Amino acid sequence: MSITHLDARPAQGNDPAPVLLTVEEAARCLRVGRTTCFALIRRGELESLMIGGLRRVPADAPAVYLARRRAERHAA
Repeated sequence: MSITHLDARPAQGNDPAPVLLTVEEAARCLRVGRTTCFALIRRGELESLMIGGLRRVPADAPAVYLARRRAERHAA
C-alpha cells in the first residue's frame, strides 16, 4: 500500500472515500492512539480543522505527515 492510499476505512459500495476523518480514524490510519494523534495535531505536525465544534483531519493529512517524517529520517 502506498502512502497516498492511507485511509481509515475502505469505501463501501457506492460510498465515496471520505474527504475528512475523525481524529480516531486518523489515529487508526497512523496506527497510533487517540491521545498521540491529538498531540500531533496540537504540535502542528498533523493538519486538522474545526467544523462547528468537531475536529476533523483531511483524509490526505496522515499520508502527508508520514511522507514528511520519512523525508526527515532520510535527511538525517
